Amino acid sequence: MHDAALAARLRQPLTVGGRTVPGRLWLAPMAGLGHAAFREVVEGYGGCGLLFTGMCNARAVPTERPEKSEAFSWREGEPPRLVCQLFGAEPEHMAEGARRVQAEGFFGVDLNMGCSVSAIVKRGCGADLLRDPERAVRMVAAVRRAVDIPVFVKFRTGWSPDPQPAVDLARRFEDAGADCLVFHPRVAPDRRTQPPRRAHIGLVRAAVSIPVMGNGDVFTPEDCAGLLDDTGCDGVSLGRIAVARPWVFAAWTGVLTGALAGGPDDDPARNPAPWREAPLALLDALARRHGPARAVRMFGKFLVYITANYTYGNGLRGRLLRVMGQTTAPPALDDPGGLRALQDALRAELDPLPAVLRRPSALLFGM
Repeated sequence: MHDAALAARLRQPLTVGGRTVPGRLWLAPMAGLGHAAFREVVEGYGGCGLLFTGMCNARAVPTERPEKSEAFSWREGEPPRLVCQLFGAEPEHMAEGARRVQAEGFFGVDLNMGCSVSAIVKRGCGADLLRDPERAVRMVAAVRRAVDIPVFVKFRTGWSPDPQPAVDLARRFEDAGADCLVFHPRVAPDRRTQPPRRAHIGLVRAAVSIPVMGNGDVFTPEDCAGLLDDTGCDGVSLGRIAVARPWVFAAWTGVLTGALAGGPDDDPARNPAPWREAPLALLDALARRHGPARAVRMFGKFLVYITANYTYGNGLRGRLLRVMGQTTAPPALDDPGGLRALQDALRAELDPLPAVLRRPSALLFGM
């Protein structure tokens, strides 16, 4: 698919639960990464059809204080464009959390049935729900009864390579009241050691009448176009590539601004500005929300993704980590010195721009 055709396709509105989403390229929910400061940077570039929070504990959300929480927090005016992802083990807890989400004015609520991190699975949450389809379906039904906003379900193939249980669950989720499915075609124990099985997305899409978003190893415009063409899914949910390149939504939808903007292929030779500016914009957003020293520490979670963009990213990461190691002691939240040192180091390392990889380093992305 030509880049212009892909951009036009991704800009098409999509109806979810009777509400209109202005595009088909969405931010995937990511624990520890998809917080308000990062979403601010993504929205600053444009092109993202729908934003998602990181995982929020359904049991805590009813009494959570957004000014104290890292996950259950948002920018002023953001909720109408934002879906809150909840994780939990019991339908009643998810329903209570969903009521708070609706009360805060969110676009929708997303039920996490995909996280396979052992700490989550051992608590009966995330992908563990796929081992108990009856409980998973009851959860969707309970949330549907509790709220009027769109209900999303993020899930994956399951605990074996056989896609049929996921296909059956997709139908049952729709019958229980889900408005949209976000599907990741890997088995639950697999932490990206094997490629996603795209054919599973197509099987899920064919089984239901509600929208299905595809997810998994989409790093280039060609990946995105191929996923849409091969599976028939209604749109694409981007995770790691969005952390590495927060302007990716603007690039692939053709709305990237700037005199040298190159369109969906996002060629750094034509438009190097976002490659240099986005890490600094993220640091600034983190500092405004969390203070300088905490911003430096939080930036460390993003660093492996940012440096995966470059041919010699591992060396770049090492140099920046040394700067960060020197700036985080003592950890005084109001000390701007460490923040300035990291900002200066980023400017020096990224201007001129190092050699860019079209597809980010799988070695660093897998860390």
